[in-house]
Amino acid sequence: MVQFFLWYLLVSALGWLTFPLSFRLFPGLADRGFSLARTFGMLVWGFAFWMMASLGIIQNDGSGLLFGLVVLAAVSGSTLVHRETRKSMGEWIRSKWRLILTVEILFFISFAFLAFVRAGNPEIVGTEKPMELAFINAILHSPTFPPHDPWLSGYAISYYYFGYVLTAMLARITGTLGSVAFNLMLALVFALSAVGAYGILYNLLAAWRQDHPSHARPLTSLPLLGPFFLLIVSNFEGFFEVLNRLGAFWKFGPDGPATSAFWKWLDLQDLRNPPALPLGWMPQRFYWWWRASRVITEYNLAGVWHEIIDEFPFFSYLLGDLHPHVLAMPFDLLAVGVALNLFMGGWKGETNLGFYRLHIRPVGLFFGSLVLGGLAFLNTWDILSGFALLVGAYALVRALELGWTWKRLEDVFALGVPLGLLAILLYLPFYVGFSSQAGGILPNLEYPTRGAQLWIMFGPLFLAIFAWLVYLWRSEKRPARWALGFGLAGALVLLLWILSWLLGLYAKFTMPAFVSGYLAGEGFLNAALYFSAATLRRLSFIGGLLTLLVLLGTALALLIKTSRIMPDQENPENPVEPPSPFVPSTTLFILFLTIVGSVLVIAPEFVFLRDQFDNRMNTIFKFYYQAWWLLSMAAAFGVAVLLQNLRAAWNWGYRIGLTIVLFMALVYPVLGLLTKTNNFQVPAFQDSLAAARSAGDLHALQTAAQVWTLDGGAFFNNIYPDDMAGAAWLRSAPYGIIVEATKIDASYSDWAHISEYSGLPTVLGWPMHESQWRGTSDPQGTRLDDVRRLYETSSWDDALSILQQYGIRYVFVGTLERSTYHLSETKFKQHLSPVFQQGQVTIYEVP
Repeated sequence: MVQFFLWYLLVSALGWLTFPLSFRLFPGLADRGFSLARTFGMLVWGFAFWMMASLGIIQNDGSGLLFGLVVLAAVSGSTLVHRETRKSMGEWIRSKWRLILTVEILFFISFAFLAFVRAGNPEIVGTEKPMELAFINAILHSPTFPPHDPWLSGYAISYYYFGYVLTAMLARITGTLGSVAFNLMLALVFALSAVGAYGILYNLLAAWRQDHPSHARPLTSLPLLGPFFLLIVSNFEGFFEVLNRLGAFWKFGPDGPATSAFWKWLDLQDLRNPPALPLGWMPQRFYWWWRASRVITEYNLAGVWHEIIDEFPFFSYLLGDLHPHVLAMPFDLLAVGVALNLFMGGWKGETNLGFYRLHIRPVGLFFGSLVLGGLAFLNTWDILSGFALLVGAYALVRALELGWTWKRLEDVFALGVPLGLLAILLYLPFYVGFSSQAGGILPNLEYPTRGAQLWIMFGPLFLAIFAWLVYLWRSEKRPARWALGFGLAGALVLLLWILSWLLGLYAKFTMPAFVSGYLAGEGFLNAALYFSAATLRRLSFIGGLLTLLVLLGTALALLIKTSRIMPDQENPENPVEPPSPFVPSTTLFILFLTIVGSVLVIAPEFVFLRDQFDNRMNTIFKFYYQAWWLLSMAAAFGVAVLLQNLRAAWNWGYRIGLTIVLFMALVYPVLGLLTKTNNFQVPAFQDSLAAARSAGDLHALQTAAQVWTLDGGAFFNNIYPDDMAGAAWLRSAPYGIIVEATKIDASYSDWAHISEYSGLPTVLGWPMHESQWRGTSDPQGTRLDDVRRLYETSSWDDALSILQQYGIRYVFVGTLERSTYHLSETKFKQHLSPVFQQGQVTIYEVP
């Protein structure tokens, strides 16, 4: 509880410390960046600390953190030098007290809510949670930067780890244990995202009301739709879980198995199976809530299924995975705020690059690059959407000023090149040590997303956006440019389809053996037969693509709608078509967000980024996640506008329809919370733990070991008490490399938990993940065999050579070491000194 309040007070103070800087940098926003100040402060503080620590100017310790905080305070305080700035900021605070109070309350409630949820299921077990905690503790215990890789001694982390640096910073300055900081950071990211989404929608609606002065009520409640649609609204899978559990659409024969044409057609994994009897309404299938992140079902042309990940925010917070895509969320919203500020004229001015004049102030170029580069360091995938937002907003402003011409493409490159280069230069130490598993772009020729499954995934957002688009179309006085909008959308789809086949042909000629083997594996004698089958499948499952085409085409048609011509101010002899003055500027920005979100969903239909999985699983995962936070902002804005503008029967009809949609979308978060937290009940600990241990049931063990705490290590403290005591001793021991048990398939398991909790680097942790992070397993060398040989050999000379080869200081002999290897411990007892002993655990120190 103490740590919770320390984090809350620290981050709140950080927000107020940063607000003068935000006030100066976001003049285009009605809230002057107040809702984004905490996130912005984290970014600037984190960047200053990381950069100076990477350059050796400061140490990775408390004094270094305080120095970074002083840098932030100096930069922010410098904006208050001018008396006029102080006066205008004071007037703003007095006039916006409702906004300030709402943001402060929302931040506290959101932070407390998810901290409460995490306290009900705090364990850091399964998925990639152990990896994330290992990074946090490794950063806390790295003497210098870049931080050491906890699972490959002698190497630095090769991953986008900025979010874990920020977590470790807060943990160190508040004296928080890494396993507690894990859960507090998850709650903090949730809260920062909540106030960020609130602020984005507040600024959009405030600007929209300038075009609609009849709406004069205080603007405090409607922006709550922002965090609601982003963080709480979920996909429809939970609703279908309940339908299945109720036995809907199933035929139960007296003698034969239950059958259902509907569930077979829908083809959601697990829901194709009939429900257990007796029927009910609460899903009871093991880990049923997990299936919501696996809605998209894919089979190759030979009928072989493979997994696709399609997470959405609430699932991520329910799972409790502190992965980069979650850590980046508030900073993604910061990028939206930067783009909106740019769009609203906040950085209007010029930057002279010598060879070209950018129509943006230098401070805007610098801080835009700082945010964009931060996204790449937080979650490299997000640089695509961040870049599109900033460059697209700039081009849209230029189009509003000068009209739609081919010069807008020149504007895109003119800003995009220096913005991208500066974003890389600002974070150059990260790129120097970063290796990626990305291996280029591959074509998606045979895996179209089915329309039904796409609607289950994005249905709540699609319905809200389509309703708003129809309203916008019907309320505008000038016709939309349907032909042009759908022509551009169709051209994009056609180009992507052609690109996918060109990539396929390129692979056929450059990798003939691989392509021949691939075709043979799917049962095709030649590429022509494969092309026919793949095309037929795409046309058979065209519903998803048609949905996206309608969404993108409609948004484009309404964005570029116009019916008159005016001269280009850059070239008066060249008449161009400006946007319609009847379309409010905020509406244009929301249409822009809808377009970017639609393109992110469309892209994996034809191409994906190659990785070690050689399928589009990760591309769908990361692109859909970015699309969700973009489309959720559009959906929230659309609902807010319609709730204020519809009248009479249309109003009642819309509200009834919205209620039904939200009911379907809220089934998952409500029932998922109850299931994941065991109804927020802690079982009778000792009896249930003993029963689970005797049965060998991991899920039962996890439930039995559940206690109300924010310490994610409580589970391991109960399951591996001696091991955890040894890890705690190592946390305070002098720095050194450790060795512990591992195996080739250690990923997603308990292996390497000593390095995970101690923060010290081990010889080898999760081999498969190390290969993913570096794109190769070469750095691992013979470590896997060497670790086994070290524990099993009876020869001290053989063991000593391994100890010296890897510079090992601590040999850990505990639960997994004794159960994994044919342990020969005599050599350690004879030649090494035990520095820690408890139960089955002994830690030996190498002289």
